[in-house]
Amino acid sequence: MTESKTVRNAGSRTETGSSFGRGKNSDSNQAGLMIEPRQHLLDLDDLSAAEITGLLNSAEGMLEIAGRDVRKSPALRGKTIITMFFENSTRTRVSFEQAGKILGADVINVTASASSTSKGESLLNTVKTLQAMQIDGLVVRHPHSGAPYFIAKHTDASVVNAGDGTHAHPTQALLDLFTARRHLGDLAGKKIAIVGDVLYSRVARSDIIAFQKMGAEVVISCPNTLLPDEWKPGSIHGDETGFGGLTVAKSVDEAVEDADVVMPLRIQQERQDAGHLPSLREYSNRWGINAARLSTARDGALLMHPGPMNEGVEVSSEVAHGAQSVVEEQVRNGVAVRMAVLYALCAPSRSSRNGGRNGG
Repeated sequence: MTESKTVRNAGSRTETGSSFGRGKNSDSNQAGLMIEPRQHLLDLDDLSAAEITGLLNSAEGMLEIAGRDVRKSPALRGKTIITMFFENSTRTRVSFEQAGKILGADVINVTASASSTSKGESLLNTVKTLQAMQIDGLVVRHPHSGAPYFIAKHTDASVVNAGDGTHAHPTQALLDLFTARRHLGDLAGKKIAIVGDVLYSRVARSDIIAFQKMGAEVVISCPNTLLPDEWKPGSIHGDETGFGGLTVAKSVDEAVEDADVVMPLRIQQERQDAGHLPSLREYSNRWGINAARLSTARDGALLMHPGPMNEGVEVSSEVAHGAQSVVEEQVRNGVAVRMAVLYALCAPSRSSRNGGRNGG
């Protein structure tokens, strides 16, 4: 890697404002065009590179706020944000909670076991109940793909997808972009290697979309049993697939070679139980990222992981805690990125929210 950490802030701004979701007074994008305000963040596939850049730039300022001795801002004072998680989570839920509280919002956590859905209430009725409380933001994680889209149709609150089924995890992809950009500067032309459970990973899908939108070359590698049926090893996707330019490597070594970022994905025990893998040991031997494999990437390549890590399976302990690992930095950056998202969506007044903002 020819770039060093001295370029980590290249092209970045440090103001807290973002051109994403800020209405008529928002910043213009790099082409001088106004960016349409948005109400929700459900996925990244319909966001432009300029909108993504606006959120990343805003996160730079948020990172400074989150690093202060007194981490408080009145930016969302008087706003109410509910985090509603129907799947277990630690990093994402706590990250959103911390982000909202630093910005001065009232944050209320709801879990599936503590909600009326455990008593048989439908998701629609739960949403309507929350809507009646005039909340400003609703952060949702759900095991069913598309659930946040359904919720967004039935509430005036801004909905943030915190992970839905095997579909998308947009804020994870944004924090991955943010972390990589702070080390590598402009991501255009950089090689991103994603290794692991591509078939079931919402993180993989969102990261592929996010890095490609920023001009990076994305290469994936995984066992054939964890690859979508229509994706073939050694192939390069055309634009008609929605992943134009995506390379499916023939081997993990091909994917990692000369990469600027290497990102192993978490392998879940249920994949082996379902017959997708002969054994976790074999997966570790054939696809696990260890020091020898990482040495074939560019000098100083970043080791990233969406977490939680299965050390000794998809990544060795030596690499997971090595000098090239930025996994803990990803967690810290996640708070700043989610602050930027909540601010962009929830800071506008309720009247402007009902004035025709489009869906995310």
